[in-house]
Amino acid sequence: MRKGTFQWMKSVNKSIILNKIRTSAPISRAQIAKETNLTPPTVSSNVKELIDQGIVIESQLGESQGGRKPTMLQINNHEFYIIGVDSGPDAIECVLADLSGTICNRVTRDLIMPITNEVFVSILKECIHSCLAASSSNSKNIIGIGVAMHGVVDVETGTSLYAPNLGLTNISIKEQLENEFDLEVEVENDARAMALGESWFGDHGQIENMLVMNLGLGVGAGMIIDGELYHGAQHIAGEVGHMTIDLHGEVCECGNRGCLQTFTTGPAIAKRARELSNRQEISAEEVYALAVKGNREYTTLLEETATIIGIGLTNLIHVMNPQKIVLGGGVTKAEKVLLPVIRQTIEQRGLTPLAKKTEVVITKFGDDATLMGAIALHLVNLFGPTRVE
Repeated sequence: MRKGTFQWMKSVNKSIILNKIRTSAPISRAQIAKETNLTPPTVSSNVKELIDQGIVIESQLGESQGGRKPTMLQINNHEFYIIGVDSGPDAIECVLADLSGTICNRVTRDLIMPITNEVFVSILKECIHSCLAASSSNSKNIIGIGVAMHGVVDVETGTSLYAPNLGLTNISIKEQLENEFDLEVEVENDARAMALGESWFGDHGQIENMLVMNLGLGVGAGMIIDGELYHGAQHIAGEVGHMTIDLHGEVCECGNRGCLQTFTTGPAIAKRARELSNRQEISAEEVYALAVKGNREYTTLLEETATIIGIGLTNLIHVMNPQKIVLGGGVTKAEKVLLPVIRQTIEQRGLTPLAKKTEVVITKFGDDATLMGAIALHLVNLFGPTRVE
């Protein structure tokens, strides 16, 4: 599917109708008109075009309201596909997924440091080419490529301005991938992409205000506000890992002291464990495994980490007041120890009874949470925002 083929997606009425079908299927034309305040002729003409394009299909007949049984409509999820890319600091993972988020194929390429912009983009292109080659039967119906990239991203130009874990700046991802593949490319910060993926695929119901935090090699967050992904004035909203927790704490990679991520990332946990045990080598995964086996020192370390995460989340609750918080990233694999303490900390420190009761859960997508966000980047263009009036 080449660029420009789906320009009809930009129609406001079509987006309204598509989103209503997506969220309410199976649904009749009459129901769509009633629930969107569009006229029946407008709905009928737009639905006909959507069926002709193959994005909507007719399904079984609905219940009669006194006349003929209405024909029901639903999204043709398995006709079109999206390439989703998680450009992590250790590897690039590329998937082919349908419109429901079902992953059909997966390709991974390791990244070896140090690396240059040119080598990074070359590996990125090769990974996508390999995914396309393995999915040749579906490649003609690919809508676009979504890339989730760590660090600071200019979403307007699709440029990675600063990728700290790779030590790279000013990577023109969108421009180079569009020239290579002749497909629409969307590039987004990985934590914000993760938030978008949760809002589309996470089965969280009609939640319009949600915070999603990624705890891994770094700490970042994405915010869904009034049903839409929030970027901020300079596209740096969500850099919560650089929230100051201790004025006299360790120096962070950003140059400030005592940032949240100096306590709560996998490497930070491992570093504190080495200092605690005098071991030269230990990973955050080993810390958790030993804590589960009864090592009290490591259990206490993880509980202290959870308390700090809880304090950070309480600060964010008081600023944003989300209906729900979703946590993802490698650190959350220790949820058995972490989650009860995080919830308890919020309960103890929340300003009001409602703040204290903010729901906190772990993503159901595990290591695929960022990929689900990369896939969702194109669904916003197709269906419009997640908000349902």
